[in-house]
Amino acid sequence: MELIVRAVDVGSGNTKFVTGIAGNEIRCASFPSVAYPSSGETPHWPASERRKTVCIPVGPLFYEVGPDVGLAADTFRAKQLHDEYTESPEYMALLRGALSMMKVSHIDLLIVGLPVALFSLKKSALEKTMAGEHQIGGGKTVTVAKAMAVAQPQGALVHYAAEHKKMATIGTEQSLVIDPGSRTFDWLVTRGMRLVQKQSHSINRGMSDVLRLLAAEISKDVGSPYRDYDAIDLALRSGKSPVIFQKPYDMGRHLPLAESVAQQAVSTMRQWIETPESLQNIILVGGGAFLFKKAVKAAFPKHRIHEVKEPMFANVRGFQLAGQNYAASAIAPGRDRGAGEIA
Repeated sequence: MELIVRAVDVGSGNTKFVTGIAGNEIRCASFPSVAYPSSGETPHWPASERRKTVCIPVGPLFYEVGPDVGLAADTFRAKQLHDEYTESPEYMALLRGALSMMKVSHIDLLIVGLPVALFSLKKSALEKTMAGEHQIGGGKTVTVAKAMAVAQPQGALVHYAAEHKKMATIGTEQSLVIDPGSRTFDWLVTRGMRLVQKQSHSINRGMSDVLRLLAAEISKDVGSPYRDYDAIDLALRSGKSPVIFQKPYDMGRHLPLAESVAQQAVSTMRQWIETPESLQNIILVGGGAFLFKKAVKAAFPKHRIHEVKEPMFANVRGFQLAGQNYAASAIAPGRDRGAGEIA
């Protein structure tokens, strides 16, 4: 019987997860990493307004999570941007929300991710917490037999190798994976699939820093507090002006400020990379890839910078592939570890 393997990437901006496998296609979905607490299981909204959310019990409270969580009555954005995030009830609510949307009651192997800087510190505790029975509301549970935590950009490396048909050769190459996320800017140097710890790290310089900085500038400009981070994010990605006080607002003059955050992060990373000339693959992934691309190209002018389709889902797709390879080797223990398996 085939083992059920699933992957979840609880990021500070979005929670990404695998919903199923169809042939070689790994199907993914996501929802904002926002969990609204309430004391009861039934969310308070009119019957006519069906929202795509679930209420997840964690400890004494219930947390509403899901794609439509922004419609919840409470306008407080419950983001948990700190290093103890994985130990918070909000993290557990987001993870269980993803489990509930997978529509399975048992998972043989669950793969989850951690920022590079926290990986060795939090790996075993997170794996222990993730294994076992999870309440997902409505009296339903999901049982996880085994959990495995990996450094977030490691997933992207596996995904890149699979997408570019490099599974056979990536095991002998040196790679750098750069992953600008919502809260952290992660990078990973590997020899094959093995993490070179002393050259890999993460810093708190992500898209949320860019959005906060631009919101402060816009607030000064319009003479009123402005905190619509989603509108700023959309404007940066689409190039279209956000509408503020019923008028299109020109973001152009603030772009150098946004790019300066990316330059600072890339400059810090560059100091950690000992022999850039030996890197055979430089891969840029993550939700902030579009904004950091220019700074990365400037830092490595003699390299080709590789990107992947749907960079936001690169880590979780790679988690899934690595998990499937691990599960296959667990079934047949005599088999050699393949290139797509994380050591």
